[in-house]
Amino acid sequence: MGTGSTRRVDGMTTRAAREAGAAGEARAAGVRATARIAARPDGRGGTALPTLEGEGPLALRRTRATGSEARVTLVGAMSGPLGGDHFTVEATAAEGAELHIGSAAATIALPGQAKGEARYDVRLTAADGAELRWLPEQLISANGSDLYVTTRADLAPGARLTLREEQVLGRAHEEPGRLTSRLTVRLDGRPLLDQELSCGPGAPGGWDGPAVLAGHRAVGQLIVVRPEFADARPGPRLLGEYAALTPLAGPGVLVTALAPDALRLRRILDEALRTLGL
Repeated sequence: MGTGSTRRVDGMTTRAAREAGAAGEARAAGVRATARIAARPDGRGGTALPTLEGEGPLALRRTRATGSEARVTLVGAMSGPLGGDHFTVEATAAEGAELHIGSAAATIALPGQAKGEARYDVRLTAADGAELRWLPEQLISANGSDLYVTTRADLAPGARLTLREEQVLGRAHEEPGRLTSRLTVRLDGRPLLDQELSCGPGAPGGWDGPAVLAGHRAVGQLIVVRPEFADARPGPRLLGEYAALTPLAGPGVLVTALAPDALRLRRILDEALRTLGL
């Protein structure tokens, strides 16, 4: 057998078998992956992306946008996050940049071979005069999974932010996994919002009761921060039986909504955006 050749064993080359084994060991130990996005004005009235880097399961694609906005889609290249995985998305919008980030499909938290929880961290930074939109698809907590999600946005005083989170507890006719989600927004270094919700097996008692989810399986938040809200902030209002708009202690508003499923949750949050003129 010549140098560099391979031998077939049970329908698989020995080289492929070694690679598959290494991939299996990495997955069993948990996958670490980071995606990085940086946006800045391109000098021609648009937004450039000098940094667009994804690793492993976090693939990034620039997609068509209109006007001065740059649009990026996060494409999951493999299933997960699974138990033991740690995914991180970092996005920065420089002064004058307009950055819109979405995802191609829902993210599904699944149980894995590795013990312990999975982590998914999102870090957003917007400079003065920048606009950043974080509008991914839903996060689904499948039965047997254990995921801790943190989303942190750090904003300069003149930054604009539109941030949507949607969590679905379990797939169709399935009990949820354990899901803990912490959402933090800081404006000029000071807290504008800091909240945490934990659901599913092992979560503090009452998470499914009338004071929290009231039996619903889809929960969403919409944060909108605008400098003009400092002088003309929308007032509190109900947006349905299980949705409300609440002004924050600063130039921002929070919309919180519950729904029986992902489709109806999205309709509520879309209507909230229209109410805010966005």
